[in-house]
Amino acid sequence: MTRRQQYVAGAKAGAPVIFGFLPVAIAFAIAAAQAGMPAGETIGMSAFVFAGASQMMAVSMLMQGAGAGTIIFATFILNLRHLMMSTCIFHRMKGGPLPARLLVAFGITDESFALFMTQPEQHNSIWFFFGLISVTWSSWVGGTAIGAAVSGLLPPLLAASLGIALYAMFVVLLVPHVQHNRKLGLLAIATGLCNLLLSQLIAPSWALIVSTLVCAAIGAFWIEPNPTEEEPT
Repeated sequence: MTRRQQYVAGAKAGAPVIFGFLPVAIAFAIAAAQAGMPAGETIGMSAFVFAGASQMMAVSMLMQGAGAGTIIFATFILNLRHLMMSTCIFHRMKGGPLPARLLVAFGITDESFALFMTQPEQHNSIWFFFGLISVTWSSWVGGTAIGAAVSGLLPPLLAASLGIALYAMFVVLLVPHVQHNRKLGLLAIATGLCNLLLSQLIAPSWALIVSTLVCAAIGAFWIEPNPTEEEPT
């Protein structure tokens, strides 16, 4: 396949993500407006950070009065998984100069990772991934712009309901894995309970960081990577 064909195929593969990204991006923009962020900063954050969960967490921490250093550190911890995802993608990806690969790394999200890693071998191209992230990035930034534009026009009940989209996205990402690994589900519940308990004792922003680090460390030793697969004989 030519580069153009690979790019178009990637864009088509990423099209369904639009329906998930738009409501979450709008909810983020509304939450950012409620936290006092100007529309330009909100759109710029989506364009240059491009990490939905981290952006929502940052806005939440901002509303709680957390400092910039705490927010940056929490974002770093939350996004450590991207190191492994980037390694897996680059190992599978064929071709592409280093600058292009660095640009690709910026566009990696949970959704683009899952889509790319499940494609047939003929689509293991950097141009396919460029098509994929062109759609995901533009839908995220576009949704943020829409949310920033309408944040003051939506009824409060509707604005609040859009925030449910973020939790729905987390559930969609978690449930398929929990079905094959009950320990992962227990760990997710334990992390939430740990955060709830610690938030009563220390600042909520630090409670999130500590609970994430502690439970991730427990999971690294307790959870099997592929519990459904048989051990080789």
